[in-house]
Amino acid sequence: MKMTTFNVDSKGTACPGPITDLIRAYKKAQNGDTIILVANDPGAVPDAKVWCERTKNEFVGSKEIDNSFEITIKVTGRKA
Repeated sequence: MKMTTFNVDSKGTACPGPITDLIRAYKKAQNGDTIILVANDPGAVPDAKVWCERTKNEFVGSKEIDNSFEITIKVTGRKA
């Protein structure tokens, strides 16, 4: 099975924009896929962590790049 990486640019959106964009990508994803969310809303990182806990997906990590946050999530919570 081919794994896909979804690159989601949410720069310029405030809460709940980044999570809404994350959910939109998640609906297209399969287990094993990766979602990379880029946002400049500092609340996006803790929001993504909580979303991962609630949906049983893996929060891989986040890093700050040029006043934005790059958040990496591994899709593991899709039901078969």
